[in-house]
Amino acid sequence: MAKVKYYYDSENLAYRKIKIRKRKKFGVAALFLIASALFGFLCFIVLLNTPYFETPKDRLQAREIENLKLNYSIVNKKMDQVDDVIEAIEDRDNNIYRVYFNAKPIPAEERKAGFSKINRYKALEGYDNSQLVINTTKRVDVLSKELAIQSKSLDYILKLAKAKDKLLAAIPAIQPVRNENLKSLASGFGYRTDPFTKVRKMHEGMDFSAKIGTPIYATGDGVVEKADNTASGYGNHIVLRHGYGYETLYAHLSKYNCRAGQRIKRGDIIGYVGSTGRSEGPHLHYEVHKDEKVVNPLNFYYGNISAIEYVAISKLANQENQSLD
Repeated sequence: MAKVKYYYDSENLAYRKIKIRKRKKFGVAALFLIASALFGFLCFIVLLNTPYFETPKDRLQAREIENLKLNYSIVNKKMDQVDDVIEAIEDRDNNIYRVYFNAKPIPAEERKAGFSKINRYKALEGYDNSQLVINTTKRVDVLSKELAIQSKSLDYILKLAKAKDKLLAAIPAIQPVRNENLKSLASGFGYRTDPFTKVRKMHEGMDFSAKIGTPIYATGDGVVEKADNTASGYGNHIVLRHGYGYETLYAHLSKYNCRAGQRIKRGDIIGYVGSTGRSEGPHLHYEVHKDEKVVNPLNFYYGNISAIEYVAISKLANQENQSLD
């Protein structure tokens, strides 16, 4: 039974019974029901998102996600090991195999190129673990690219190994003028005084002073690229293309003993000493090029001179004097 409530009427000096209207009762009851429904709904949402009320499907999905994270972690650790192995192979490839066969090393930029400018992984974005999946996928792609490049490199090294005899025969390995025919080694590779301008400039070869008509020998197997006087300053000259990035030039000849397109063996007489072109006197100007860059010919005289002769010629070649061309 509901309690009866009273209020004090100060005008009549008496307590009067409080009468509650039915409309107000209905409003209070409706408000209570709405508040109860809202509270129940909120409780349902909270309970739905707690682990205590997970459905079997939710638990299975959560377990699969954790397993996938663990598998990705294991895959990344294995890729760390593969990466170390590939790095070691690349180092041996550049610093042992390619050095041995006089091949250019492959730059790191080329081995890892192709993954910086284009977003190849946009389809993997927007998920809870997108970064983990993207990083792993990218690492797989980089490793695949490195393995492909290294595989091609080893194929190339194998090809060079099979052609090792040809490579050794192609390398310019002897002096172009024999010691017994030399008057002197007039000038070496490096900065020398120009005989015409008297200005110190780079001398890109070696000058061998000898009588006109002294035989000039091919320093390695190759093909005659040029045998003419079209290049300014060289006069009558010969260019031999040896392959494997090697090329030699023989300048100021009096006459030729070969023609363009002819195949030459090391030790063949290809021409004779002269003083044609921009020359101060009878001599042979000899250059060695490797991969289109001029290199010091002194580094290649190991095929027909002794150690004592090499030391003597090295001292003469390193003297800063006046060149003959």
